[in-house]
Amino acid sequence: MAPALLLCIPLVGNVMSSEVNWSGYDFLIAAVMLWGTVGLIHLIVSRVTKPILRIMLCCLALVALALIWTELAVGIFGTTLAGS
Repeated sequence: MAPALLLCIPLVGNVMSSEVNWSGYDFLIAAVMLWGTVGLIHLIVSRVTKPILRIMLCCLALVALALIWTELAVGIFGTTLAGS
């Protein structure tokens, strides 16, 4: 449910402001990334038994999501993902 609620934020921004300009493709990519991260965290929590390793892997998944999201948004690394 959380990924769907998070996707409502840019949807409202699209409707209310001309500064937010997300296409359907942007929403699709964001949904795949969010649901994929939620699925990965669920898999980690259900399979990994050591608490420290569980926390570290979940944090790694969230950092990976943040880095990929940031690269797609503003291109901090200058890869082809951001259109550079």
